[in-house]
Amino acid sequence: MTKTYKFIQPLDRVAIAFMLILSVLIGIIIWQGDAVKPTIRNFSWENKQIGADDVSFTLTFSRPMDRKSVEENLKIEPPLAGKISWAGRRMVYTLLTPAPYGTNYQIKIENGKDKFSQAEGKNRFMDPFTAQFATRNRVLLYIGADPQTLGQLVLYNLTAGKIQVLTPKDLIVMDFEPFPNGEKIVFTARSAKNSDLLSAQVYTVTTGIPSQLDEPTEPAGKVDLILDNKEYQNLKFDLAANGKTLVIQRGKRDNPGDFALWTLTPSLDIKGEKPTPQRLEGQPAGDFVLTPDSKAVAVAQGQGTAILSLEGNSNKPLDFLPQFGLVQAFSKDGSQAAMVKFNTDYTRDLFLVTNQGVQKQLLKTTGSILSCQFDLASPTLYCLVTELISQEQYLERPYLVAINLKTAEQKPLLLLPPGQRNVQTSLSPDGLGFLFDQVVPITNTTVPFPANTLKTDDGEPIATSSLWLMPLLPVPDGTNNEIKPEKLPLIGYSPQWLP
Repeated sequence: MTKTYKFIQPLDRVAIAFMLILSVLIGIIIWQGDAVKPTIRNFSWENKQIGADDVSFTLTFSRPMDRKSVEENLKIEPPLAGKISWAGRRMVYTLLTPAPYGTNYQIKIENGKDKFSQAEGKNRFMDPFTAQFATRNRVLLYIGADPQTLGQLVLYNLTAGKIQVLTPKDLIVMDFEPFPNGEKIVFTARSAKNSDLLSAQVYTVTTGIPSQLDEPTEPAGKVDLILDNKEYQNLKFDLAANGKTLVIQRGKRDNPGDFALWTLTPSLDIKGEKPTPQRLEGQPAGDFVLTPDSKAVAVAQGQGTAILSLEGNSNKPLDFLPQFGLVQAFSKDGSQAAMVKFNTDYTRDLFLVTNQGVQKQLLKTTGSILSCQFDLASPTLYCLVTELISQEQYLERPYLVAINLKTAEQKPLLLLPPGQRNVQTSLSPDGLGFLFDQVVPITNTTVPFPANTLKTDDGEPIATSSLWLMPLLPVPDGTNNEIKPEKLPLIGYSPQWLP
């Protein structure tokens, strides 16, 4: 009887050896435990440029972390106060106040621990993490009042120290408002050869400033006409917070009594055609301002203020506040509004009105309440107010006041010369600076003015104007440090910060 022997083939030997080696390696790994270091997979602000609307960043880790070790070792230079919250492997850092503009930041985390390593009797630290981000430059816009930039829209980059003229000399800019991302400006302007203040047309112009670092953008000074004045006079306008809707007060040229609010999309469509304005039906509108959600407009009607929808039936107000004749400002989230009440004794009251029905009086004045702005960084309302100092001449003195919205405490910041009603103000997005102008009128009105003469909203001819910056840095209690405004090396008026 013959015996049969089975021999292991060479390929089988290799496979067996590979399996033995792999089994040994698996055993070693199991014996040692998980030695992979945790890492940060995503930082939402890495190498980005942020603005006042950016209130929080996120860090996403590769594995669950010991939260205390991460929070204790998180460093931001320069420091940014904030609060931390967690959702699994995702950490959210929410700023308490907007990050100051014109600043480069670095974030570092070292010695952050794995959540489960301590239970295993080990301290498994994450790889050190470092990243950068920056805030937008401090940039302001104004209308030039010197011979070189007369009536032109000028951009001044305070961070870089650069001036850029945006509009041509043949246009006299009358009013303007930046888009939310700062890449464009919508403005009204008349021809330098036409002195008629009711001949304005509506344009957009590029700033040349990208919304993100190293992001391509159109060159500065590209002007587009988006609404002409052939049939209607273009009066006051307001740009929605989302930058998608423009509301304009317009009057029919051949029928002075026919004026209303119109809406249009200020960007050109794909075919390069001009957007078509749409009329809002309803009563003729006085002063108005768009709500922060960009869906409605607050309009002065009769003795009160109506809230009209931009998306539905504008004939039927969403709300009507009969005791308030004017909305000066809305808070960023739309939960509060600064509203003016006109009294029968010719005084004016400023009220804080909330969406919960609260109506809180903030101040009373014998003069006017010219403008108000909510601070994003604190519960403060900044207002430009006048007080009547001469009943016979009806002479008013303007002053800037900060009002604490929690206590209604008033803190006067700046007293301006009497008789200056045409002061324009602008609060910086980070709440650290306040711009205002000082217009000098032409006193000799007996001679005819050239067509390109600059004029205020009241039609007063302008000789020149200076721009001022009031720092709004926190002053410790008990100190006598007085904050004084600084005159900027610019000749112009109607200053506004870029968002």
